[in-house]
Amino acid sequence: METELVRQAEILFGPAMTQRLRSPVADPDPATPVASGSASQPADGVADPPVAEPALDSTPPLLKLRMTTRQQRKLWRHVETIDNFWETLSETEPGMIARLAMMAAERRWETIFLTKRPQTAGATAQVQSQRWLEAKGFPLASVFVVQGSRGRVAAALALDIVVDDRPENCLDVVVDSRARAILVWREHEQQLPTAARRLGIGVVKTTGECLDILEEVDTPRADPASMMDRVKQLLGLKEPARA
Repeated sequence: METELVRQAEILFGPAMTQRLRSPVADPDPATPVASGSASQPADGVADPPVAEPALDSTPPLLKLRMTTRQQRKLWRHVETIDNFWETLSETEPGMIARLAMMAAERRWETIFLTKRPQTAGATAQVQSQRWLEAKGFPLASVFVVQGSRGRVAAALALDIVVDDRPENCLDVVVDSRARAILVWREHEQQLPTAARRLGIGVVKTTGECLDILEEVDTPRADPASMMDRVKQLLGLKEPARA
């Protein structure tokens, strides 16, 4: 999403509005978190812009926008006029949606994609997201446009795992539900919020790594450990999911 937002910002304000920042610790193959997990609820393969305060608080590793709040709002108003904007985005980590779809079908996972995407011209954000997911290889996707805490959604639907790329969303999950939260963190480890691991939030660098863990968790083993115990073990966690 951020790459397309940068392109739209350049259309509105000119190339001088954007600045390329190369980071020596940036992940060369960043991933977009997607939904997955046994009865789980991760975030879709789409990063979610805030609804109340349209701000770019999730930026790609090599490219950041520097705009005032007024300019950001103007950008979002512009985006909202683009017909079916959410269907124009590319996968951050190519092939992950198709891989998730295959794993979910083979392992009989119930997967829901959560998003806070604002509405744009054209179809609803939900329908656009469903079409996008189908185009990327996940047919008949369940998409829920969240208006409040993802943790409350996870609690209401009795979800097992929620995967997201925003620490605040993962915090909602561990505070408001019993689901296990996994954060896809593409930045340097030192930039990770200190409360994340303390609160039992699992951290991975890519969506692919997350799917590897979920696949291993769902593989039958001889030991009697529960699914959640195995998730904690694979993520190196000792704390319970809830603070």
